[in-house]
Amino acid sequence: MPRTTALKLEQVPAASKPTLHAFTKNIGFTPNMMAAFAQSPIAFNAWAALLDSLSKALDVKTRDSIGLAVSEVNGCNYCLTVHSFTAQHMAKLPADEIILARKGHAADPKRDAAVQFARKVIETRGHIRDTDLKAVRDVGYSDANIMEIIALVAMYSLTNFFNNVFDLDKDFPAVTPAGAI
Repeated sequence: MPRTTALKLEQVPAASKPTLHAFTKNIGFTPNMMAAFAQSPIAFNAWAALLDSLSKALDVKTRDSIGLAVSEVNGCNYCLTVHSFTAQHMAKLPADEIILARKGHAADPKRDAAVQFARKVIETRGHIRDTDLKAVRDVGYSDANIMEIIALVAMYSLTNFFNNVFDLDKDFPAVTPAGAI
């Protein structure tokens, strides 16, 4: 049972409406997470601005793979449904690549290094080893790219925590728990 309410459009604070409308127009419907997050224009608009900025970081396959890995570590079933859907339909990742990403890997060596690094950042709360940093640099990521990976980890963690706290009804197809894959 949800711990907060996904607002109806007429209930959304005025300061959240333009952002929510843009998402609804882009996606084709209003996901429960966004309709609930819109209750706080400050938090919702800050997250949306971060999402918009980070949509220019790296490539879509790497971003979605990082989202899957982080959501798996954080145990966010809502975000796993969203990222699995977007990874398949927007990033065009095949099913086996989605499973690999959830396990913290990728078939492409460069993307694999980024996903492994992101997973280590979330698992260690940023207390990575020098060898972890070297591994991601060795495949061609600059320090600016590494900062983008860290920012993606933080952004995905924000929505993971939001959804874990409020336990909203999922509006994307369910996914199999990683332990059963």
